[in-house]
Amino acid sequence: MATRATPGGNVYRQHARVLTASLVGTAVEFYDFYIYATAAALVFGPLFFPSDSATVQHLAAYASFAIAFIARPVGATLFGHFGDRVGRKSTLVASLLLMGGATVLIGILPTYQSVGWVAPLLLCTMRFAQGLGLGGEWGGAALLAVENAPPGYAARFGMFPQLGAPVGFLAANGLFLVISATLSEADFAAWGWRIPFLLSSVLVGLGLWIRFRLAESPVFEAEVDHHRSIPIVELFRSHLRETVAGTFAVIACFALYYLATTFALGYGTGTLGYDRQTFLGVQLFAILFMAVGIVFAGYAADRHSSRSVLIAGCFLSIVIGVIMGLMFTAGSLWMIGAFLCLALFTMGLVYGPIAELLPRLFDARVRYTGASIAFNVGGIFGGGFAPAIAQGLADSGGVLFVGLYISGAALLSLGGLIAIRGRA
Repeated sequence: MATRATPGGNVYRQHARVLTASLVGTAVEFYDFYIYATAAALVFGPLFFPSDSATVQHLAAYASFAIAFIARPVGATLFGHFGDRVGRKSTLVASLLLMGGATVLIGILPTYQSVGWVAPLLLCTMRFAQGLGLGGEWGGAALLAVENAPPGYAARFGMFPQLGAPVGFLAANGLFLVISATLSEADFAAWGWRIPFLLSSVLVGLGLWIRFRLAESPVFEAEVDHHRSIPIVELFRSHLRETVAGTFAVIACFALYYLATTFALGYGTGTLGYDRQTFLGVQLFAILFMAVGIVFAGYAADRHSSRSVLIAGCFLSIVIGVIMGLMFTAGSLWMIGAFLCLALFTMGLVYGPIAELLPRLFDARVRYTGASIAFNVGGIFGGGFAPAIAQGLADSGGVLFVGLYISGAALLSLGGLIAIRGRA
């Protein structure tokens, strides 16, 4: 016999649905984003950017990787406008469709050998579309979580969209690892790399099914249902200081992440000569420490504050940068693995509380736009060109300079966090 649900049970189910939607949605989006990063490090250079120099191929592939970071602020502005005017739910559905469609199309693109210069042009166009979609995704998912959080739980609810990053990475690189271990080098380069892109269609379908079942954010319904101003105009008129400070606050997490994943994979399998499957396995293990760092940071931020946890993470990031050169050049894969575990745990500390911190800097009527722009512009400075810059630094001066890049990024984020004192 069915029992009647209590109001408390209804609230619990609604919270569970919201957290699942924020986690699954960002996991799918980051999966799409990461399979491109992995393919750029492994195969896109020779397939789409032929050159006599392997370094030039890597740099060209990393440059195409950076295009999405340029597109992300555009997506943040576009989707932020509709998220603040129309609603969080419908905007999140649109961003997922755009991101997923571009990812699937990458899986069927012809290579340079087939169509010449049209191939890299199409690849870069799809990468730009990926960036547009992800630019609108993160801010909406973060708001979906924190605007539904009970008092005292905002950072713990906010950690769920952040956990989409390690989950997406595990799915993306885990699939690449299985495919690499199953196929020959020739088959992987010919068609095997396409499989993760095509499988995105299944994951996007799952994400859409979950999101269509959501209710609108109560904060949006209560505060901005009839708002008629243009969010981006109001943001820069009334919240410029918060936007700039929030942008700097996220630089460290992007730099840490993409140097410990995309750059490390390309450098480890290229310059250092480690086997692809082995290095991917090390990174898959290390990414678990990022998830642990996010969860730890979420609980610590609710107990203390997001700002204090992020500041502590920035100081640890400076140390990470200083020791990178020593650990990466020790000649031991175990030492590299230990560094990646420590770096990605620290990345969790400077990433986990961001989903609670950035929305709190802005009024509800411009919150989607403000949080999205700060996050994605910070991504350009911290991660967009980080793999390419790091590759150039490593080629000219060694990994020591790559570590100093991380330390410098952490100092910039520390400055941003100091500037937002009083708002967080």
